[in-house]
This record gives sequence, structure tokens and C-alpha cells, in this order.
Amino acid sequence: MAGVQASTKRLERSGHTAFIDGNNTLYVWGGFQAVGSEDVMLPSDEIWLCDLDNGVWQRREMVGEPPPLLIGFCGSYVNGSLYVFAGYDGQTYSNQMFSVDLTQHCYLWKKVPSAKETTPSPRNKHSCWVHGNRLVYFGGYGCKTLREARNMQSTNFIIEEMTWITIGDVLFRCWGWHNEVDVYDTLTSTWSVPETKGTPPLPRGCHASAMVGNKGYVCGGVERAELDMYCLDLDTWNWTQIEALSSQIPPCRSMHTMTLTEDHTLFVFGGLAVDGETLNDCWQFDTLLREWRKITHPHRDKPRVCHTACLGNDKDVVIFGGSSKLSIAMDSITVLRCPSQTHSGDVLIIQTQPYPLYRLCEDFLGSNFEVFSQHLDRLPAKLRAKIDKRISFFSKTLSPT
Repeated sequence: MAGVQASTKRLERSGHTAFIDGNNTLYVWGGFQAVGSEDVMLPSDEIWLCDLDNGVWQRREMVGEPPPLLIGFCGSYVNGSLYVFAGYDGQTYSNQMFSVDLTQHCYLWKKVPSAKETTPSPRNKHSCWVHGNRLVYFGGYGCKTLREARNMQSTNFIIEEMTWITIGDVLFRCWGWHNEVDVYDTLTSTWSVPETKGTPPLPRGCHASAMVGNKGYVCGGVERAELDMYCLDLDTWNWTQIEALSSQIPPCRSMHTMTLTEDHTLFVFGGLAVDGETLNDCWQFDTLLREWRKITHPHRDKPRVCHTACLGNDKDVVIFGGSSKLSIAMDSITVLRCPSQTHSGDVLIIQTQPYPLYRLCEDFLGSNFEVFSQHLDRLPAKLRAKIDKRISFFSKTLSPT
């Protein structure tokens, strides 16, 4: 299916969170977009909804105590609520949790009380698995005291820089990548740190993660030739490195997405290659056979990085936003990320399996409604309403209302 575009600049963004509910509605919150020569974080007191059947967008206001304007946060949808944890506000890193119940008429943000002894350290660029009522966070970029860093194995924390602050005596803080696992129980509002076993992934951030049954999978986010894959059994807390058996393995990447499309199949799209290229390739990984397969798709002219990918109806992968080119400026001393002028408001739909007959009929009628316009009134009301949505989808681009 061809991609569809939103006509407003307000929707263009990267680094956001998105999910699809049971009514085939896409929710989009947060992120940043280019304004002039700067990347500006988007308001946290609004959320955008798109009915994927008819392509109509609407903006909903949010009240209460919204999260601060953040980048690198982690958004997770569980039991009708959106949870936002940690992130970076341009000056400081956060370890705060916020939630909003999206089943209520009024979208009311609430700050989740934190316990100093058990709340994870501040971080960004981490990921989350939703397992039942638990949010399981992995990795990211964060800080440790010098003592904490010394007590950790070098395979668990990679120091990138050190700063110091004065609180009584002079204390040094180390900033870097880690591979910690932290669990938040949404029913009891408590944090815990499980004791993991096995061989964990190297410390990383900007990776992709997805759930397959009771196992959390993570891939990418580190510099190496091929895309690595690990899984964590969330019942036994045992890490396993997945060695691919296929002859062709995707090149490593970061800021990509991984989506479960079947009971044991993961779909990887886009991201930033180790050489700085923004990618547009699709791959499927069979977790039982441990084999990669490259997938052809109709959006090869639309590379994406910092986008989102959700599972839609009929196993469609619905990709929203992101940047088509992440600009990098390099000199002999440093590497700087330049503000990108190519943030997208596109919705790209990638078909992963043959559509059922009813979907083919609906799409055929919707895309050829002129031919059948005199006969549509004969349809039952419920079916006619469905066809009207598909007519709307195919007759115009996605435009906010």
C-alpha cells in the first residue's frame, strides 16, 4: 500500500512515541522537529490520534502534570495507559515516571511518585518491554558516581565522560552507556532490579527491542559489522545471545525499529548505519529458525531514522515520522549532530502477509468508489460505514481536522 502524508507541519517529528489501540487508531506523542536551524521539542500537553481506516487526524489536549519537554524518553502503552519514563530536557537527565489514562474522556497526566532507594538512575536512549502489567527497561545512557562505576564490571558500564559536582565534598560523576534491567510494576507502582544470568548484551542505547512471548529481544545500538541479537527470558531472567544461522545478516545500526509481526517473527526497519547512512531496508528475523530474510517494500525512497513502527490490522507495520536524513558534521576533533531539516509527518504502511478477502474487497471498493457509487447504498449500514472510511482513506491525504 502506498504511503500517505499529513499536510501539516505540526505533525512532522522524530524521537516520539507511538502505538495503535484495538480500534486501529494510531496515537502519537512527543518528539522534536526542526524550527529554523534548531531541533525543538514538541509540546507534552497534546497528543495526536489518527484513524487508520479513514486517514483522519485529530489533536487532543492533555491536562494535569505533563512530563517536561524531553528527548530520548521511553513511552510504553499498557492497559489503556501511556507511561513515559526518563529522558533528557537539554540540560539534565531525568528518572521520573509520568502516566495518563487514555480510556478516560479527559486525558489527565499524573506524575508517578518515586522511591529514592529503588527508582532507577537518570537516563535516556533506553528501551522497554511490556510484559503483562510490568514495564521492563533495558540499557541507555546515564550517570553513575565514580564509586558506582568502579564497582561495576567494564562489560556493564562504558564511561564516555566525567563531570564533577560539589555536595559537601567533591563528588565525581561518570556518564556513559549501561546494560541494566529495571522493572516497574504498574499495579503496585513499585520498582525492582532482577538478578539476571547468562551473557548480557554490551552496554548500549538507541537500540531496538520487542517482545516475543515471555522473551524480550534487543538488537543494534552498538558499533559492529553485523546486527546482533539477544533475548532475555522475563520469567527466569536469563540472557541468551542469538547466533543467526542465515548466510545474510543485516548490517548493524541504531535508532531503528523492531516489531513483532507473527508469533515468532520480528520486523526490523531503517535506522542509522555505522557509516552514518540513513537506511531504508526491511528485514524479518525468525526467532525459531534463527534466520534473517530481507524484505522488499514500496517505500525504498523513504529512509527513516528516529521513527516509530507499530503493528496494525492484518499484520501491517505502520511507520510514522522520523527523519529521512540524519545530518552529521565531522572534523578532526569531534563529531557533532546537526539539526535535521527532514523530519517527516508521513505514515508508511508495509504489508507483511497476504490480506484476507474482506480486506481486499474493502480496499478495492474504497479505491474505485466512482465505479460503484450507485450501488453502495444497497450495503448494510455497518458495512457502508466501513467502506466510507476506506473511500476517505484513498481519496485524500491524511489531514488533521
